[in-house]
This record gives sequence, structure tokens and C-alpha cells, in this order.
Amino acid sequence: MSSPETIPLIVIVGPTAVGKTELSIQLAERLGGEIVSADSRLFYRGMDIGTAKPTRNDRLRVPHHLIDVADPDQVWSLAVFQEAARQAIQAIHQRGHLPFLVGGTGQYVKAVCEGWEVPRVPPDSRLRNALTGWAQEIGSLELHRRLAVLDPKAAETIDPSNLRRTVRALEVILSSGQRFSDQKRQVNTGYKLLKIGLSRPRAELYARIDQRIEGMIANGLIDEVRGLLAQGFSPDLPTLSAIGYREIIAYLQGLITLEEAIAQMKRQTRIFVRRQANWFKESDSNIHWFLVGDDTLHEMEEFIRRWLTSSLSAPG
Repeated sequence: MSSPETIPLIVIVGPTAVGKTELSIQLAERLGGEIVSADSRLFYRGMDIGTAKPTRNDRLRVPHHLIDVADPDQVWSLAVFQEAARQAIQAIHQRGHLPFLVGGTGQYVKAVCEGWEVPRVPPDSRLRNALTGWAQEIGSLELHRRLAVLDPKAAETIDPSNLRRTVRALEVILSSGQRFSDQKRQVNTGYKLLKIGLSRPRAELYARIDQRIEGMIANGLIDEVRGLLAQGFSPDLPTLSAIGYREIIAYLQGLITLEEAIAQMKRQTRIFVRRQANWFKESDSNIHWFLVGDDTLHEMEEFIRRWLTSSLSAPG
């Protein structure tokens, strides 16, 4: 079996709606690659429109991995993702293809690239249920503030609206007596990493976000959410708290109008983009940034080819 030291890994990051999907597919087509998704929203079957999931035609053009691997009521943890991503990258390399890790979920990208060892504290269902009950009393944002008091570093890396991750971090802290962030050790993955970031002017990115959300509504997002609920999936599932799904659920429940749901989706996506920028900073010298334009595909292809030539000729 090939050693990880021999595996070049192309990592493509950037904010939602910047154009990662199409550019990564075109690059993989030209360079003999396969794509490993590092977008936690794409794991779940039946959640297609609201996640801007690559289409079936996209996936016929280039093999994609870690998409549609779970039902909405199953939880794919960071540890499960890490192992699945590692296996997918290894298998792609063994087939003689070039692995691309593509996505906007910063925690998942960093976990693979930096070889995080996630805390091995076993689940404590009683404590977890107590924390979840507490969140129902004080609200998920307030619970996140409590986490920030105990472990500011961990709180910075967890979306305040992601109750499941907030609860898990508190569970680990209270069970072990140690901060969650202190238990995330790193190991040397051995991958030869090339990190590429995609960017657009903020006004252009926001306009693309608005167009995407309006397109989701036009393409059937309401029916998609209605169908998930009709299958028996609870509206309280963590997966259905994702942007787009929670707003449409509120609309279907009669809590807000469709216009209000769309406005909230646009506003929350802008907030999410700003959070993504904390993971993928344009000041990060380890990320090679490209401003998306007419010549970006050609420039990125040539850049990757040069890197591959120098990387593969360098000592392992």
C-alpha cells in the first residue's frame, strides 16, 4: 500500500457561492482528478437543492466522494468524516488519479490537512441529554456563550447555531475536566498539500448568493423540504437547521412569510460567509489565492501543473 508521503493533495477552499464546484470539476477533468467533498451539508441524501449539491451530471463528469452518504437523521461526526476522507484520498491515489479536497466547511478541511486527532471521550448520553435540555431552556446561542467562558478557543471554531457541536464540546469538557480545544492533537498526515483559495469582490459574491437563493426557491426548495418532513424527518434535526432548511420549515409552519424566509436566508448566508473567512484568511501565506475571472481556470491549471512537477520531483 502506498505511503501517505507519496500523495499530492489539491485543496480548494473559499466562501459559499464563489464558484468552487464548477472550477474544481473542470480542473479535475483536465488533470485526471477525483473530488472529495469537504462540505458537511452534502453528506445527506435528499438535501440537494438547499445545499447547492453537485448535480448528477456534475458527478458523471468527475467522480465525487462523501456526497449522499447518510440520511438526514444520521450524524456524520468530524471523526467519521476524517476517516472516510482519508480512505477516499488513498483510494483515488491508488487508482493513479489526483485527489482534490473541495469545500467550505473550514473545520473539516483543517481536520484533514492538519491531521487532527479528535478527543476520544466516549459519548455520555445522560450528560448530552441534560445539556440539550438546558439549551432548550436558555437557547442555543446562550449555551454557546457558556462554552466560550469555559473554552474560548473551541467556541471560536463552532458556529453558535450548531447546537450539536456546542453540546459535544461541553460534554467533552465536563466529562474529562480538560478544555475541548486542548484535546485536539495534530499528527503529521504526510500529504503534499497545495492549498488554493478562490475569492470574488464582496459585492459580486453577495449578488451571486442572492441569485443562488432565488434559484433554489424557483427550482423547488419548498417541495424538497416538504418532502423531507413528509418522510418523517423531524424539523428539529440538526441537519435541518442548516441555512435554507430552517427558514423554509418556519415558512411551512406558518411562522413567517415566504418573503421573510428568503430575506433571512440571504442574511444568514452573508453571516456564514463572514464566518468562513475566519477559517480561510486571504492573509494566510499557505493558501494561494485566485480572484475568479475569465482566465482563472487556465491560471489555476498551469499553477497546479507546475506544482505537481516540482512536488513529484522533490525528495519524499
